[in-house]
Amino acid sequence: MRPHDELLHEVLVASRRAFVPLPDTRVIERPGWMQLITPSLRTGGMNEVCLATLPPDEVDAIIDRTLAEYREQGIRFRWTVGPDSSPADLVQRLRSRGLRPITLIAAARAPEGLALELPPELTVEPVGEEQLEAYTQVMARGWDADPEPMLAFHRHVLRTAPERAPMTLARYRGEPAGAAAAVMLPRSAFLLGAVVLPEHRGRGLYRALVAARAQQARQRGLAWLTTHAIESSSAPILARLGFAEVCRMTSLVEG
Repeated sequence: MRPHDELLHEVLVASRRAFVPLPDTRVIERPGWMQLITPSLRTGGMNEVCLATLPPDEVDAIIDRTLAEYREQGIRFRWTVGPDSSPADLVQRLRSRGLRPITLIAAARAPEGLALELPPELTVEPVGEEQLEAYTQVMARGWDADPEPMLAFHRHVLRTAPERAPMTLARYRGEPAGAAAAVMLPRSAFLLGAVVLPEHRGRGLYRALVAARAQQARQRGLAWLTTHAIESSSAPILARLGFAEVCRMTSLVEG
């Protein structure tokens, strides 16, 4: 496999396994299709169509059936369309049903060379029981999600997969200010969920959270950091930190 093909696999295919399922998570998988449904996380997380390669004569029926299942349960979801999705007009078909597109940059870099050098007023720490509620409050506020089910999910992650899915909390002068997660895959660390609260932006917290997760990846001997960055927000920061674009994707959400 050529280097670019290897990276494309990591950002596009391997990243689909970057989750810790809850007891009620349904993973629906068949050739050309992967979908997650988690009713206990109605306001965000693990509710997604990750891959859809649809037969031309069934496209509309499958779309309508899938959207109805999420909507009937009141679940906030997303439908991610990558370069291996089809048909070619899938994004347009989803937009016509009221979904809003967000451009994602699937990017990667090696974890070496991202040093964690922090000013004294900024700290970054791994999340254990002591930090769990503060971490959840930052995440919930940053992603406009219900903190109660999110806290239950984070407790589940901490109990069942603390090494595979480490969580990180950043503080500014002792105040919880940023949070991020990662999932350690066999060859790469997939970075996800990073948020810095509005009043603390511009202080280097996002970069510190990236560096902390790079350190976690180095400790595990992983070759790559990968992520799906929103083009209009985190992607420019990551580009300045040496992340290279591998491909583009579209994430479609309600509203």
